[in-house]
Amino acid sequence: MKKTIIYSSVIILLTGLMVKASAQNSGAHPVKTVHRVDLNKYAGKWYEIARIPNRFQKSCVSNVTATYTLRNDGKINVLNKCIEDDGSVNEAEGLARVVDEKTNSKLEVSFVSIFGIHLFWGDYWIIGLDKDYDYAVIGHPDRKYGWILSRTPILSEEKLGEAFQILKDNGYNTKDFVMTVQ
Repeated sequence: MKKTIIYSSVIILLTGLMVKASAQNSGAHPVKTVHRVDLNKYAGKWYEIARIPNRFQKSCVSNVTATYTLRNDGKINVLNKCIEDDGSVNEAEGLARVVDEKTNSKLEVSFVSIFGIHLFWGDYWIIGLDKDYDYAVIGHPDRKYGWILSRTPILSEEKLGEAFQILKDNGYNTKDFVMTVQ
């Protein structure tokens, strides 16, 4: 199962790089990140509330979470989990690194490691963040990927509306998002 996730991640990241190049030349307004992220507050467990369907999560049917753990070297361990349609637990371990140290809002994540060397880094931009870190909106410069995350399995209608407005303001089509069963 981990091989499927790794192979899918490689394909997605390579495709994303090509799409990113074309999106940057398309004239669409750029995706904007938040002004500042306190990584100590950001670390911990997040529940996926909604996402744009993607290949590397196609087998995930419920209980999708992401746990971020700060490391001493400034990088972040990532553990993604979900329940698959057969009831089994799917786990993917990755590594994130901060790209924009001024804001900490632009990260790159890799789920492909060969002999301890992480390959194929993908953009992970924090484009929305509740003042109390109750929810986060994650985007990608080409708008092909997007997630709404929450500290709890259920996000209030008010905060969900705020998150979707952030996506709209960044040029996302909110109809592309599906709600996650928690």
